[in-house]
Amino acid sequence: MKVNKRGIVAAGVIAIVSTLSLAGCSTATDGGDSSEGESGGTLTVWVDAERVDALKSAAESYEDKTGVKVKLVGKSVDDMKDDFIQQVPTGKGPDVVMGAHDWLGELSTNGVVAPLELGDSSEDYLPVALQAATYDGTVYMLPYAVENIAVLRNADMVPEAPSSFDDMVSQGTFVVEQGAEGNPYHLYPFQTAFGAPVFGTDDSGSYDSTDLQLGSEGGTAFADWLAAQGAAGTLNTDIDGEIAKQQFLDGTAAFWLTGPWNVGAATDAGINVAIDPVPSPTGETASPFAGVKGFFVSSESKNKVAANDFLVNYIGTEDVQLELFKAGNVLPALTAAADSAASDPIIAGFQAVGADAVPMPAIPAMGSVWEFWGVAEAAIINGSDPATTWQKLVDDVTAAIK
Repeated sequence: MKVNKRGIVAAGVIAIVSTLSLAGCSTATDGGDSSEGESGGTLTVWVDAERVDALKSAAESYEDKTGVKVKLVGKSVDDMKDDFIQQVPTGKGPDVVMGAHDWLGELSTNGVVAPLELGDSSEDYLPVALQAATYDGTVYMLPYAVENIAVLRNADMVPEAPSSFDDMVSQGTFVVEQGAEGNPYHLYPFQTAFGAPVFGTDDSGSYDSTDLQLGSEGGTAFADWLAAQGAAGTLNTDIDGEIAKQQFLDGTAAFWLTGPWNVGAATDAGINVAIDPVPSPTGETASPFAGVKGFFVSSESKNKVAANDFLVNYIGTEDVQLELFKAGNVLPALTAAADSAASDPIIAGFQAVGADAVPMPAIPAMGSVWEFWGVAEAAIINGSDPATTWQKLVDDVTAAIK
């Protein structure tokens, strides 16, 4: 594995790590019990079981360079966050955990993550990845992947990308996952095109739970648009994820608003897939949510310097981020790695759409939004009065946050 120049520049940091009293410094249990390498201690890293192999080279390289053993522990993503939150306060758990940026509010509230020092390397990441890694003005996560939705177009049915939402609908059937309780995640780019983000941001660029933007004039205009699309049949709560997929795969639909996780099914079906931006219904930019994956350092790790060094100077390299890309086929967060991965036109398409994406809010107040949001949108699509239903959504969310 090639280590980038930051690994060389960081020799002073490595020297500090090597001289620390590292014996027995790991706090890990549950498959990651503390143990010592021949020249130093152990960093225990909880990883999605499907990505362990992608990190082996980085772990071996770090041990060879510093004498600090990196113990990779494969975990189920379904259990990892809760296990981490439960174990850290007891002095157990790993030094580092892999996870999603929208864990940050909960992790921070529970006091289980430590700030991360990116140094000059902060400039090396996609802006949306760095924004997602930051909470209340402090960086807590080393990002490695960025994921967002885009429009999959059957290029044999429609050779050119549409210029607007209306243009898209006029050229072929459009499907997007909804379901009986709605799906605001997939509809969010249209909402932002009306100038109605969920929350505003503070001076640090972090989402501000006291600045709920759902109730803006843009929110009301979006609700009216939802009602019109429901009446026209363009949006339909009978269309769940599986139905949307099947309609695109069998050629019933020419356009499908979805994420990179569904591209394989389309290409396997022999469809000539093109990736387009989400067409705006207003002429303003339609910004989808971005989900960012990365690594967090435990607040109770006794080896924070080594953990920070391993993440920034080893996981934060082009080679390692490309290995993680190969394991999950999700756009790397490091700009150099993202540009390399974008030699694939499908990845390039998602990267272009992601340039306009915004991080999904990780603040605890977002839970109050999800509770009411989809149900309100589904009701509007199905004929409920848009102004009254949207205002009730705003009132319910405001009360829940307070």
